[in-house]
Amino acid sequence: MSQPTIESILQEDRLFPPTAEFSQLARIKSLEEYQTLYDRAKADPLKFWSELAEQELHWFQHWDTVLDWNNPPFAKWFVNGKINLSYNCLDRHLETRANKPAIVWEGEPGDSKTLTYAELHQEVCKFANVLKSLGVKKGDGVGIYMPMVPEAAIAMLACARIGAPHSVVFGGFSAEALRDRLVNAEVKVVVTADGGWRKDAIVPLKPQVDKALAEGTTVVEKVVVVKRTGQDVSMVSDRDLWWHDLEKDASTDCPAEPMDSEDMLFILYTSGSTGKPKGVVHTTGGYNLYAHITTQWIFDLQENDVYWCTADVGWITGHSYVVYGPLSNGATTVMYEGAPRASNPGCFWDVIEKHKVSVFYTAPTAIRAFIKMGDEHPNSRDLSSLRLLGTVGEPINPEAWMWYKSVIGGDRCPIVDTWWQTETGGIMITPLPGAIATKPGSATLPFPGILADVVDLDGNSVPTNEGGYLAVRHPWPGMMRTVYKDPDRFRKTYWEHIPPKDGNYIYFAGDGARRDADGYFWVMGRVDDVINVAGHRLGTMEVESALVSHPAVAEAAVVGKPDEIKGQDIVAFVTLEGTHQPSEDLAKELKKHVVSEIGAIARPGEIRFADALPKTRSGKIMRRLLRDLAAGVEISGDTSTLEDRSVLEKLRTEGS
Repeated sequence: MSQPTIESILQEDRLFPPTAEFSQLARIKSLEEYQTLYDRAKADPLKFWSELAEQELHWFQHWDTVLDWNNPPFAKWFVNGKINLSYNCLDRHLETRANKPAIVWEGEPGDSKTLTYAELHQEVCKFANVLKSLGVKKGDGVGIYMPMVPEAAIAMLACARIGAPHSVVFGGFSAEALRDRLVNAEVKVVVTADGGWRKDAIVPLKPQVDKALAEGTTVVEKVVVVKRTGQDVSMVSDRDLWWHDLEKDASTDCPAEPMDSEDMLFILYTSGSTGKPKGVVHTTGGYNLYAHITTQWIFDLQENDVYWCTADVGWITGHSYVVYGPLSNGATTVMYEGAPRASNPGCFWDVIEKHKVSVFYTAPTAIRAFIKMGDEHPNSRDLSSLRLLGTVGEPINPEAWMWYKSVIGGDRCPIVDTWWQTETGGIMITPLPGAIATKPGSATLPFPGILADVVDLDGNSVPTNEGGYLAVRHPWPGMMRTVYKDPDRFRKTYWEHIPPKDGNYIYFAGDGARRDADGYFWVMGRVDDVINVAGHRLGTMEVESALVSHPAVAEAAVVGKPDEIKGQDIVAFVTLEGTHQPSEDLAKELKKHVVSEIGAIARPGEIRFADALPKTRSGKIMRRLLRDLAAGVEISGDTSTLEDRSVLEKLRTEGS
């Protein structure tokens, strides 16, 4: 018997086709061209990916088999092919793009640096030789715990060059979270900095590394330290070394190591809902191809684009769409160290104006923060260089999408609203901006080669406009290969939630979604966050969108709490736009607003006003913690990714 699915209650009918001018110059120029690509990939996925791998990348040795899927869910792509991601990002561009800017870096205090492809190649070769001099061999783990400085990208590319899998840990993580990741990944060398700048303050990184290594539980032998902020740090004799000292005499000659397509490229940890973080493993050839082609088609990369993804390299978005995807395409990628802050809430717009950014990719959380800060900041800068906007990280509510289109894009820039995950390696559902008309809040259609579906728990496709589970029915090159040291967790978490049928495994993403009459996907949030109200299963994203469409609301997070009669009741945590104040009248008004937008079933039983919501350091709202708060129970599970613990304490105090 088919399991209950998720009810969809949000209606959004606005449609924005690409302009003729944009489509004419785009890489994929029409819906017909997209459909041809999609149909070709669906009919013969192996031929589709094989042809792209041959056309788009440099291989030292051709593969024997495109896909080995004999032991599902453990895939192997381009079996026995030899490739190097650092070579594809650097060496092959030297003949034609040696003097083109590869990385344009802007520090928070206003210092900046540009590295051409030739300069970046030299720096990467030097640091690759430094790693070798420290005893790092092919297969040895390297930890990277850095601010957003060019050396972070250089270290990643140097690891890829010599075949040392890297594990980048976001520079905001605690010493405990860092230690857990270094231990699990068996890291031999850690690359860090004295500190980094964020919101006008120094984030001390080296002291956190010292704490993480203090208990002697890691196998770390050496720590390489970049001098960024200049404050005094302790250096442990025979273990700690300055980057600039090591690089002084390093050779710029370091040939790229031919890597097996399935050699591990990196481990990236995502927080688990119950405790131990998951080490997501990505390998070399398939990941290189997938990051490369998604960057090229989705961001419609042109030779003169200045492309800026605002993510930190500590997240998968920073791996795929700050470093590897753009550089593999020979693009100019911007790195920014800082964040919008009280002293300069418009700093992002300064970066766009200064460097003439043409493609801008950021998170819905950031967009909602920009709205809260006020239109005067973007309006006082020249953003006319922008030609394409993107969003990443979570579903974007339609009103924030419209603001982004109008205020930042000047109603001339298409928006690519992208759905994907750490586990998928790259973007899975997205508009191709010259081909696909967009709807505010919808990630639109699957990327060619991605067989996405919305299913029930038996794996059957659900009807149009019915909510269900977002799933992928066929392997793709960028997919994660396993959870590091825990293949059972990989199988159970991603491939057995929806049972395999006739040997056909279905990847379950953990998100709820629906498909409309045009085949567009609407992601409804994590299924963990589904609320059961009087027998109706409601996705949180739709209720949140209704709340945010009220002019008083800047941001909202909706959770369920136990209710004796209805099973669960809806509790909404709401932050307000600057001029609005919490009141009982406003709470009543917001409840009515939700009813008028989507119906009485979605009326929140309780509105809790908050100055801020608990978020991960990548900007995602931690609804799991809000569920515990709403239910009045002790906070449980992994909180290592929480950005600001004081937010949680304040909510707990106000709610008690």
